[in-house]
Order: sequence, then C-alpha cells, then structure tokens
Amino acid sequence: MVEWSIAALQAVAGVEAIVVALPRGWDGPLPAGTVGVPGGAHRSLSVRAALNAAPGDPVIVHDAARPLVTVETVQTALDELALHGCDAVIAAAAVTDTIKQATPEGVVTRTLDRAALWAVQTPQVFRRAALERALAAPDDVLAAATDDAWLVERAGGTVRVIAAPPGNLKITTAEDLRVAALALRERAHRPASAAGRDADH
Repeated sequence: MVEWSIAALQAVAGVEAIVVALPRGWDGPLPAGTVGVPGGAHRSLSVRAALNAAPGDPVIVHDAARPLVTVETVQTALDELALHGCDAVIAAAAVTDTIKQATPEGVVTRTLDRAALWAVQTPQVFRRAALERALAAPDDVLAAATDDAWLVERAGGTVRVIAAPPGNLKITTAEDLRVAALALRERAHRPASAAGRDADH
C-alpha cells in the first residue's frame, strides 16, 4: 500500500521529496526517491517526524491506508490552497447518511444537518508554517488528534474541503485490500485499453 501511494505522489508535478513515517523496528526497502524516518507513538508524532525531514512548502500529508489516491485529487488540493490562500485543504466525502448524536447510553439527543457534514480523508495539503504551529501543541493534544487539519483549526488556521472521488477507499480489512488491488489493476490497464480504442478509430 505504501508503494501504491508513493507512485501516485511521485506523479504529481512539483513534488520534490517523499518522506515515509515507518513503524518502529521496520527496516524494509522503500521505492527509489523516498526517505524513511521512524514514526512516533501516534499519528501526529509520525507526521511531525516526517515534516522535520521533508523540505518544501506546501506539504502533503497522506495515509498509506488510502492507496487509491489519484494524482488529480492531490493536484486539486494544491491548486485550491494556492487559489484561496488558506492554511490547509483536505479531501473529504460529503456525508450521505442521516447522522444522529447520542449519549453514551444510546439515547439520541439530536439529528445533525448532513448537508454541512464531511467525512475527512487524505490527502491533506498544508502551508508548512501552519502545520508546524499546529504540531507544536502539547503532547496530550497531539495524542488525541485523529486529523492533522483539526490541529490546524485548533491553532486558528483556515481549512477548506474538496470532494474526494468515491474510490478513495480506506483499507481497514482484508476485503478492502482485495477491492483496492482489483481497482488498481483496472486502473493500470485503462490507459492501454483507451489507447487501443483510439488506434482503432
């Protein structure tokens, strides 16, 4: 999955370096042109370690658990960041289910307006200074964060969303991995098929 994500990022114009935060004790090979750094005890510490080793501004943060990321999604996020002058742009999916808020005991307290709700994904792009400020938060705050964009919001930054494509799947089960592998095989064969059809006309 790491290799799939790296291949997509390497195809994005302007990407100068790719740094991978690695699990502790893992020393497997990485694709050419990438650098590995030891990850932290939780997500934000891993992002901070990778950021410290990465040059450039803006920076892209992406989870290897989403190996179907497309070049177009990353480029759109970068373009939106440049266009709007905000601190971050994140890929997200508009919520289509009805969302209820409930107590720990399971009693519904209200129904949220799904028209204003987005499910956060990656890639996420940041102004370097904004992400550095966000990651300077206390360790207990970083440990509780499941999303780097939230840390930027907490620090007073402005975050925008772009619609992620439906296929930006997160791998959490073995079945997800099989679906992703099939989708990537189909994607790899699509250009050749299209070229063949063009040649026939």
